[in-house]
Amino acid sequence: MATNSTPTNSASSATPAPLPPSPKKGTKLSSQRIAILISVLVAGIIAIYLGISPYLEFKQRVLGLALTFSACFLLVYFSYEALIFREINNIYASLEKFKRKEFKQMSNKFLFRPDPLQRIKDEIYHLAERNQKEIEELKRLQAMRREFLADVSHELKTPIFAAQGFIHTLLDGAMDDERVRDKFLQKAAKSLDGLDTLVQDLITISQLEKGVIQMKKKTFDLNELGQEVLEQLESKAKARNITIHLLNAPEESFMVIGDRGRIKQVLINFMDNAIKYGLENGNIWLSFQDGKKKTLVTVRDDGPGISKQHHNRIFERFYRIDKSRTKDTSGGGSGLGLAISKHIVEAHKSVIVIDSEVGKGTTLRFKLIKAKA
Repeated sequence: MATNSTPTNSASSATPAPLPPSPKKGTKLSSQRIAILISVLVAGIIAIYLGISPYLEFKQRVLGLALTFSACFLLVYFSYEALIFREINNIYASLEKFKRKEFKQMSNKFLFRPDPLQRIKDEIYHLAERNQKEIEELKRLQAMRREFLADVSHELKTPIFAAQGFIHTLLDGAMDDERVRDKFLQKAAKSLDGLDTLVQDLITISQLEKGVIQMKKKTFDLNELGQEVLEQLESKAKARNITIHLLNAPEESFMVIGDRGRIKQVLINFMDNAIKYGLENGNIWLSFQDGKKKTLVTVRDDGPGISKQHHNRIFERFYRIDKSRTKDTSGGGSGLGLAISKHIVEAHKSVIVIDSEVGKGTTLRFKLIKAKA
């Protein structure tokens, strides 16, 4: 069952570049070990000075004190170099990697590390990684927005130009021929009806996304609804020599809780796509199956099928599997049917599951809550 529907969120997506593994850290002294080592060295230097100072003259004592001060200064300086400056340089090196998007995976155990500089560096890694993912998501959404605007412009332009052409032809002199006039007016009216359907569907999907439309849930019989849908689409299916089968017996009953009108819209959208894009002389099967708490709704066809790379995208607004395929000229579709169906099913606390392979037909399933006896 091919389709020309489109999305919401779904859900594709550009994903952030995979993160390379962390480089192995070289062996280095901890801050506690360096502090102990410096204390021992300073104590040793002072002990040596105190040990030899009684045997020195005044000038030699001053010189020894200066040497002791210099040695302690160098030790403290190199300790800062080891504990702080080196880590700051590592942070700057990390920032350079961020610019090149060379992230490394950090351990969640960093919160328990005693080294504050290491914690700061790890925080920077996490922050940069999260920001990069947000940037990639924004780029993906921006691309989807541009694609959506282009699709809407195209879909609106097609019926408008068609109606405009018919009306201008009449104004240019075809009004005098009654047969041509009626034919062109009917075609213009059909194009405008298609435009009205598109606008109404755009309003509907916008309201569904915002949660403005509330499902009017009540108890109804799915089998009875299925027979209504079959009768409504029978003539359209017959025009393409497609047979619709309702696999459940007429006397069976499947009582569920939901918005009857919206569920009917979902079934019509599924089966309408199967009719429009299925094989001539093909078949469509509609069936219901009770479970413990929910009833399974299945629509299956023996059409050309859909490759797996398109499974997650067929519910996007105006998405086309065949990019070269133009809008349905019969006026039967707005390109939003499956996108609207996805929102309706999700509003019933369910999801649409697709099972399809090229050349093996398409099966769409979703579940509805059973009504209590």
